[in-house]
Amino acid sequence: MKQQKTGLYVLIIYCVMQLSGAVFAPLLYKLFQTKDAKDPALLASGWWVFISMCLATLLTLLLVKKDNSFLRPLKGNPSPLLPTIGWGILGFFLVLLGQGIAANIELKLGVEQGSQNTADFIEIAHAVPWAIFSIVLFAPILEELIFRRIIFGSLLPKTNFFVAASVSAIAFGIIHFEFTHILLYAVSGFIFAFIYYKTKRIIASMISHMLLNGFVVLIQFYGGAIQQFLEKYSQTP
Repeated sequence: MKQQKTGLYVLIIYCVMQLSGAVFAPLLYKLFQTKDAKDPALLASGWWVFISMCLATLLTLLLVKKDNSFLRPLKGNPSPLLPTIGWGILGFFLVLLGQGIAANIELKLGVEQGSQNTADFIEIAHAVPWAIFSIVLFAPILEELIFRRIIFGSLLPKTNFFVAASVSAIAFGIIHFEFTHILLYAVSGFIFAFIYYKTKRIIASMISHMLLNGFVVLIQFYGGAIQQFLEKYSQTP
């Protein structure tokens, strides 16, 4: 019963965070307008992404801390710390592989490549570097607790791994509001669920998720420089 109440409160915090931008981002926009900022709309969005996700994560972690049983809902013995970290790292590479397969399927179906959701967040991160914390740290914590711990963890005892993982993965894809790329997100969500199921520790899927988002930010920010470096030092004499 206590776990259900904690889960409900976490869901409420997440929903309020998602909807809060409609109220507070315009207020920040007016503030940046008065300061003659170059792009007040982008700055307002970036700062509110950071502030709202930071607050939501802190509140969520405080709730979870009060309910010690919340993070261990799956039956079985949780993996020791080092294997958990290892599975988290392995999960990152599994997601890269899964996304590569999903991207090829989308390409064959005629789906345009490139994620608008990712592009928007990277643009925000360029304007407000603090928003990188939201992408790499806060989002993985919140999303793993919502989609893996609450949705997957609640469905698993009532169904089976495949059904619970599929439902949570599809929900994970829907919340990103990119329906043309829902397969890409769903594959990622399914693999995150597998990592959680395998280790019985939500921190494992969080590690995978953080590494994935960090990798995307790194490539988007420094992909051109990395490519130039590789081309320069891979040339044969």
